[in-house]
Amino acid sequence: MAAAKLIAVLTLVSVVTFLLLEMIPGDPLAAMLPEGASPEMRAAAAERFGLDGPLVQRYLEWVGNALHGDLGRSMQTQVPVTDAIVERLPVTLELAGLSILVALLIALPLGVYSGYRPGGIADRIVTLVCSVTLSIPSFLLGVLLVFVFAVTLHALPVTGWTPLSAGLVPHLRSLVLPVATLAAMEAVAFIRLLRNDMAATLQQDFVLSARARGISTPRILVVHALRPSAFSLVTVLGVSLGRLIGGTVIVETLFSLPGLGSLVVTAINGRDYLLVQGIVLVVAVAYVLLNSLVDLAYPLLDPRVRST
Repeated sequence: MAAAKLIAVLTLVSVVTFLLLEMIPGDPLAAMLPEGASPEMRAAAAERFGLDGPLVQRYLEWVGNALHGDLGRSMQTQVPVTDAIVERLPVTLELAGLSILVALLIALPLGVYSGYRPGGIADRIVTLVCSVTLSIPSFLLGVLLVFVFAVTLHALPVTGWTPLSAGLVPHLRSLVLPVATLAAMEAVAFIRLLRNDMAATLQQDFVLSARARGISTPRILVVHALRPSAFSLVTVLGVSLGRLIGGTVIVETLFSLPGLGSLVVTAINGRDYLLVQGIVLVVAVAYVLLNSLVDLAYPLLDPRVRST
């Protein structure tokens, strides 16, 4: 049943992604052909990029090619769309993965302790910091970080990407500011969610029973309370990771990172519709698969889910 639902969702995603090209105002061929192109030139370009033929036929051919890893060719550079995505995807995956990891390292201890002492001094400080951070747009936070750590302190590079082949330390230094920009926003959401769930879990009977048996507080928080409190966090984690893979446009553009975000901006500005279409499909499929993995993780957090 789950597999059938996943296939149905992926099919719907492919249909919507394919129809994006049909819903774009104007003529896609006009973006790549010179003004006043002859009908013969238009017909040749339409055949080359798979834009001729009936709609259903073109969709079936596009899906069939996509299943074999062929998403067509860029209308501007003539480079295969798959190659362009594969070249940029590692940067976005590393940026998104490190951002989620840093956000979790911040959110887990703060969320657990705030839930353990709701209304305490630490909880009020954490809540205040989260509220202030949440009110700052990501692009503005990135600019502030650049001004403080790059322009004022000269501790980190302003923008740019240093590949891992140039050395681990220079590579990580080029990622510090963009990762911090993304991780700050994600950490706020994780902290608020985990704090509320942890506070509720600590009032459950099994936790009160563990306290009555003399189990230490750290063990209760980490072993007994954290796992059942992580349901909402895991759900948001999957959504956040999928969103970051496809939503790092502002940060990648701000810090001049060669990822999918900057690639899609370049494709949109150049009216490279087939490249945009391929990126949207890859991101949408990744988003669906990540959320499916989240569903599979629920029984690991609470075996009672298996029986429901």
